[in-house]
Amino acid sequence: MNHNLWLLTLCQGLFLTNNVVFIAINGLVGLQLAPYGYLSTLPVMGYVVGGALSTPLVARSQARWGRSVSFQIGLGVAMLSALLCAVAVTTRQFWLLCLATLVAGYYSANGQLYRFAGAELAAPAAREKAMSLVLAGGLIGAIAGPNLANHSRGWSSVPFASTYLALMGVALLAWLCMRAIRFDAPASAAPTASATAAPPPPAGPGRSVAQLLREPAFVVAAIGAALGYGVMNLLMAATPLAMQVCGYDFADAALVLEWHVIGMFAPGFVTGHLIQRFGVLRVMGAGVVLNLGCVAVALSGVELHHFTLALLLLGVGWNFLFTGSTALAMQAYRPEEKDRAQAAINFGVFATMAATSFASGALVTTQGWALLNLGSLLPVALTGAALLWLGAQRARATRGA
Repeated sequence: MNHNLWLLTLCQGLFLTNNVVFIAINGLVGLQLAPYGYLSTLPVMGYVVGGALSTPLVARSQARWGRSVSFQIGLGVAMLSALLCAVAVTTRQFWLLCLATLVAGYYSANGQLYRFAGAELAAPAAREKAMSLVLAGGLIGAIAGPNLANHSRGWSSVPFASTYLALMGVALLAWLCMRAIRFDAPASAAPTASATAAPPPPAGPGRSVAQLLREPAFVVAAIGAALGYGVMNLLMAATPLAMQVCGYDFADAALVLEWHVIGMFAPGFVTGHLIQRFGVLRVMGAGVVLNLGCVAVALSGVELHHFTLALLLLGVGWNFLFTGSTALAMQAYRPEEKDRAQAAINFGVFATMAATSFASGALVTTQGWALLNLGSLLPVALTGAALLWLGAQRARATRGA
């Protein structure tokens, strides 16, 4: 870990602080302001739809201006969108809140690239560990996010308006840290697309996205990242609403989310080592098993410990799947293809999250917590099938060699 990686890890933690606060309060604020209950998670959906729509814009800014400038623009957007959210809550404008979270998606699209940037700040032999450790910075968000949401909601006369204003300060601190980071590639690394002024595909060297999608490892990496994030988002976004229906206080929901995000990022200190020792497919397979364990616990009851344990298992499962998918993807594309490859993977993540964000609110308010968990088994099973398929492909290639 060099000082650039430490600063980027801090930025990752502040980024997750923003994300956790959004997850914790946007559904509840939406429930207060929405004309219909099933629209309550639309502000959560707006955040990820904004991320999906911003993915090509971010890829272009990364290629044109580099990591540092693009990341700083994203943090500027984060401050602006938090201010818009505060205005929307104060004036009780539901659609303005949805618009503000849509704009905030640009910041999310930038933040999703921090893990790739972390890998580029390390020597090639250590990139899995560097990427995993940057993701571990999310522990800051695990602690700061729920506590910030819980303690700041009453700072103003309008509940949660002050929480959005506090997020402006979080983004400002991250912006100051980002300005101090140098994103020069290691001397041993090959030139990247960011070093040129060329935009993402179709311009520039390397394979197109369509060609990358013929690479089995890239396809499975995209599936693992998208469905792993989708299942996590489906259950996490619905949890505060489900707990409110069950009569729990917001402080209880904040505690459950805190343990969930700890599960998401605490394993980052060892996931890189596990990938190097046991292989990326085994680690991702463990993530699938943990997701199944989450559903089993969630279906066994609605006591506080059921919610806590289920979300903790969900967080660890997400870490194994998402970190593994990132490592697998980096094996499948060349340096000059990184901007388009990363943009394609992140677009799939955001598109899946957009669908699950809306589905979580609609299902939990109309069908209930149990059916929501049963429905999550389908994407979990698809992820497991994709891993088995890639494992079989590699086994055949090894026998053929």
